[in-house]
Amino acid sequence: MKTPLGHLGYCTNIHAGEHWAEHFIALQEAIPALKQKLSPDAPFGIGLRLSNIASEELTHPERLQEFKQWLADNDCYIYTMNGFPYGGFHRTRVKDQVHAPDWRTSERVEYTIRLFHLLAALVRANPAVRLTEAGISTSPLSYRYWFQWGNRDERDLAFEATTQRMLTVVEELVRIKQQEGISLHLDIEPEPDGLLETGDEFIEWFNLYLLPIGIERLNDEFGWSAGECEAALREHVQLCYDVCHFAVGYERPDEVLKKLEDNDLKVGKIQISAALKATFPVEKNSREAVLDQFRQFNEPTYLHQVVAQNAEGDLLRYPDLPEALLAFDNNHVEWRSHFHVPLFVADYGLLQSTQDDIKEVLRLQREKPFTTQLEVETYTWEVLPEDLKMRLNDSIGRELEWVLKQLS
Repeated sequence: MKTPLGHLGYCTNIHAGEHWAEHFIALQEAIPALKQKLSPDAPFGIGLRLSNIASEELTHPERLQEFKQWLADNDCYIYTMNGFPYGGFHRTRVKDQVHAPDWRTSERVEYTIRLFHLLAALVRANPAVRLTEAGISTSPLSYRYWFQWGNRDERDLAFEATTQRMLTVVEELVRIKQQEGISLHLDIEPEPDGLLETGDEFIEWFNLYLLPIGIERLNDEFGWSAGECEAALREHVQLCYDVCHFAVGYERPDEVLKKLEDNDLKVGKIQISAALKATFPVEKNSREAVLDQFRQFNEPTYLHQVVAQNAEGDLLRYPDLPEALLAFDNNHVEWRSHFHVPLFVADYGLLQSTQDDIKEVLRLQREKPFTTQLEVETYTWEVLPEDLKMRLNDSIGRELEWVLKQLS
């Protein structure tokens, strides 16, 4: 949906189905009713997620034309895509494999370039919507537990290798712009335990690795000046601000956005998402009751990293809920866990959501818009505790309605 503050839709990674035929059926079943409810008289935006297999299948000319016609016939449009999960994302154990293959591999490059060519074709499928730019979110380069993180040389090699691979995609985005006249950007999504975990780490990587390596690469490829190369890198590589991820790391939205602005870095999209959090009471039985509620969210499909804050204000990071539950001690004051929960619910018994972070990010977007793309992303519907589930379409609709209210 086109709102005064940008395009708004939901990420279709909430739907199961790794093959295109399955995913297309899910879209056909869900989206017409959502559009009728939320945007009956205006085009309805979709944040499309395709697995690698689905992306290969959709490149078939007849399938692509069928989807483009469906978008036009139903007055829908694609304005962003999610290129983070490469393989199976539902009804299978995902955990750290969500990062595989990572940005050291040709497979990640080929998948991402394929997605961008699909996006370039799809953004113009609905003649009622004329987009001049669109983006695809992607992984934070790799997963840091796959490396000896304390070894500086190994970290440098990882950053250099992933950056070189990513620049192959940037070169293709330059060519697409030259040929098609549309600006496409790759939106890096920092995540707990990613190679890029925080806003500061994204900025440092951009300045210390992407710019120097990228300027040399683009100069060799296109013969541009250093200034022209830098401008292209800033245009085609941006940040995906996943509100859940930044909230889990206790990062203040205003501070993150100020640092990005100071470094002349762009936000490609906001992924509107909420995490779980809780402050631990002093009394022992009450603390145990909070832990019991976190245990309800301990499930085997996705990583649910925990960042604990202790009484001294230090942040302690755990790769998943089981490790955090084992490591809990009385010095822990607050936990935040990477479990995407419905946006419209603030309290989960003794736990809360990081809904206030969403409100703050959207307030900042209202005051001084910093992106044109907003995407609701709550992919964990199938693994929520049973008492929190409602009909999938009802949940998606309520989330979008809640966001529209915050934007008004």
